[in-house]
Amino acid sequence: MKSGAEPHTALLPRGAALFDRIDYRLIETPEDRDSLYLMRYRAYLHAGLIPPAESQRVTDRFDDAPNVWNFGVYVDDELCSAVRIHVLTSEWRMSYTTEVFGDALHPRLDRGEVFVDPCRFVAEPEMQQRFPELPYLTVRLPFVACEHFNADVGLSMVRVDHQAFYRRVFLSETLTEPRGFPGWPTKKAVLMASDFPRTRERILTRFPIMRSSAFERRMLFERSSARQAAPRPVLATSRNPDAAATLIGSAR
Repeated sequence: MKSGAEPHTALLPRGAALFDRIDYRLIETPEDRDSLYLMRYRAYLHAGLIPPAESQRVTDRFDDAPNVWNFGVYVDDELCSAVRIHVLTSEWRMSYTTEVFGDALHPRLDRGEVFVDPCRFVAEPEMQQRFPELPYLTVRLPFVACEHFNADVGLSMVRVDHQAFYRRVFLSETLTEPRGFPGWPTKKAVLMASDFPRTRERILTRFPIMRSSAFERRMLFERSSARQAAPRPVLATSRNPDAAATLIGSAR
């Protein structure tokens, strides 16, 4: 994305068009899972985070955790990006984030706090170049999850050099010093947190794209045996009927 000092108007027409072309889909079938793991491999390899591997796939034991939702973001029916979302409660604590930053999280989970914990945020390298709005449309899913699960905090375990994005979009604060990240021997990660009840309205004002309907949230997060693509997000609201026009460009 362009910096806040640069004009955003050039992105608006493409942003609005892309928003209308996406579908969010829960990754469940063996074929969709394989496509996801392949995309992860290509994204991490392109970023220099992993060495070449014969399997050309990236997965881990948390992909099958009972508290996980793996989502693909499809543009014109083509998988372009993905994010894995864990919902952490006192009963369900399985995620990479609790493994790395458990000392910071377990006491709060013991007190009954609810965390939405996204990770494995990846995009096809070519698509990320074609659609600079794609990261915003992808990380919208954890924000929608915070709304659906009435979360206290939206977490982000991110590389040190990615902190600025989460501060700007989610008003996140860094909670820890950098630590080693599983599988990335040359990189370190920090734990960031956004107080959802406190920051929600500010984020929605800056990024109307984050708004969602109760129907969309149910379609995304209420599990069923017969899944469908979630309906496209509702942009227009009584508070901001021109949200589709402002999209991501209102953020500074």
